[in-house]
Amino acid sequence: MDRKQITISETELQKMLQCASEQGAKKILLQLGLSDQDAGDDIRDLRSLIDGWRTVKRTAIKTATQSFVVAILSVLAVGTFFKWFD
Repeated sequence: MDRKQITISETELQKMLQCASEQGAKKILLQLGLSDQDAGDDIRDLRSLIDGWRTVKRTAIKTATQSFVVAILSVLAVGTFFKWFD
């Protein structure tokens, strides 16, 4: 089998690679349902939801820790109170 060697310039190769990457990106965005005009808003909404979830999680952990510390200090205070008046 006779093989021909094809040569292309670096500029042509870059154009081909750019075209292929753009087509691949469009295909993936289409598969994800992010190919319409509202895609940017959808991504911003998702990021907002994730940021909100992280804030809620951080606040819940902080509140639980504070509640635990207050409970321990309350037990110690009540124990000390009864020990003084015992």
